[in-house]
Amino acid sequence: MLALTEAAIRRSMVNCSRSEAAALTPPRDLAELDWDALEVLGWRDPKAELRGYLVHEQADGVVGVALRAADTRMSSRRSAMCLLCHEVQPAAAVSLFTARRVGEAGRNGNTVGTYICADLECAHRAREVPPTARHLAEELQAVAVAERVEGLRQRLRAFTADVLRR
Repeated sequence: MLALTEAAIRRSMVNCSRSEAAALTPPRDLAELDWDALEVLGWRDPKAELRGYLVHEQADGVVGVALRAADTRMSSRRSAMCLLCHEVQPAAAVSLFTARRVGEAGRNGNTVGTYICADLECAHRAREVPPTARHLAEELQAVAVAERVEGLRQRLRAFTADVLRR
């Protein structure tokens, strides 16, 4: 992913107003991020605990999506899977996030929802060697990680396409 400035992140937001984009709190460590290791920049707004953001590159440029987390958490006694990075975790570490659709549909209250890692750190989890590949040779582990990263990109594009659908 290309390094982004705070202004570029604000401009990339597709499903919120200019004033909402201006009010977003960018990630604290924006200047220190390892942009080459990110497929998606995801973070929760420290000033509004239910608000989160995903920013990623697509063929036509950078796209940012504002999200809202569910008010409740799932039971920590169960497991759940993030539908972006496909990491299975305790259910309390996964949250239902909704994103307002763009245009008239969004103004009418239409949203798209999916279960995502509650901390929005999917990019880091996708780059971890999956437990099912830890016994393999390093070359095969690298292939498994590459497949996870590509899967994350595809699912992220599909989610963003749903948000952009009018």
